[in-house]
Amino acid sequence: MGIKALFSVIKDEAPDAIKEGDIKNQFGRKVAIDASMSIYSFLIAVRSDGQQLTNEDGTTTSHIMGMFYRTLRMVDHGIKPLYVFDGAPPKLKSGELAKRFQRKQEAQEGLEEAKETGTAEDVEKFSRRTVRVTREHNADCQRLLKLMGIPYIVAPTEAEAQCAVLARAGKVYAAASEDMDTLCFNTPILLRHLTFSEQRKMPILEVHVDKVLEGLGMEREQFIDLCILLGCDYLDPIPKVGPSTALKLIRDHGTLEKVVNWMKTDPKAKERYTVPDDWPFEDARDLFFNPDVRQADDPLCDFKWEKPDMDGLIKFLVEEKGFNEDRVRSAGQRLEKSTQVAKQGRLDGFFQVVPKTEEQKKAHKRKLEEQNEAKKKKLKEEKKEKAKAKAKPRGAA
Repeated sequence: MGIKALFSVIKDEAPDAIKEGDIKNQFGRKVAIDASMSIYSFLIAVRSDGQQLTNEDGTTTSHIMGMFYRTLRMVDHGIKPLYVFDGAPPKLKSGELAKRFQRKQEAQEGLEEAKETGTAEDVEKFSRRTVRVTREHNADCQRLLKLMGIPYIVAPTEAEAQCAVLARAGKVYAAASEDMDTLCFNTPILLRHLTFSEQRKMPILEVHVDKVLEGLGMEREQFIDLCILLGCDYLDPIPKVGPSTALKLIRDHGTLEKVVNWMKTDPKAKERYTVPDDWPFEDARDLFFNPDVRQADDPLCDFKWEKPDMDGLIKFLVEEKGFNEDRVRSAGQRLEKSTQVAKQGRLDGFFQVVPKTEEQKKAHKRKLEEQNEAKKKKLKEEKKEKAKAKAKPRGAA
């Protein structure tokens, strides 16, 4: 799920944080990709006549088809993809996972009913809702990536958190995922739509976290509190708190502790908001600040992009999964070519980001505080103007 409405908030409040571009603009870059999110999207999107692709044995192959050709597309554009798979989910996420399982069960029941009495559109709608990524899907894709010569790792818990660690350490340029909570794990750059098909005509989006914080006028601590208030995978949101309200509450009160205390003690707030019992926002915050990840200097985080195993690809894709042999061989040749040809390096690859000094950090914090105060002042002035307009008698000049 990620963070509810976060992209809309960033688009409205920090538009400079988002850059649009073509996939070719990512030439020469290494990118850590959220594998599970990608596989899920392949299962949803790679279809024929409203159904997932299968081989003659009836085994699903949509995820393999998507992983193979979308990865090939990236390699063709000079990108070096690295896939990161989810490990065991944090305990705090179990409630959200239970809800997803329940929704999928309900969708399965709806699908069976639609097959009996519904339209083709109903069947397609419920079919998509039943999709989930299984261990078998992950195992198929990991086997495929190894044969393609594309590196992957399995994270201890959340793939997005592991992608962020690699991006911060400079092992990769960015983390690629459709989940906006990747920003909560402090990746410098988030790429969206990277694994989409060319047919969808969606631009690649770069979201820069430093520009997000600057545009919102927040430090990372406040940003995390905002994301928890918007709604994340770790706990139930507070009813009646939408994006605008969440943003205003954090700006007015500064921290989630103060927001919750206000909701529980202010008479008017108590009438409107009900904070769920034992709402563990501190635990959710800790998961964003201290996720279980492999550190960048772990030997498992040393990656190599290797020559593809053509014989292995033919055996797996053609003999076992029923893919067209000519297409697989052609794709394999493109992969081989990409490992043999020395690619021209990016100009920005010759420069490193200089860490900020303590003085620069303090100046940045002061700037954020000033921006926040300016925004509060502007909101107060707008409220006064609205109040004046309301109090003005009808027909008055």
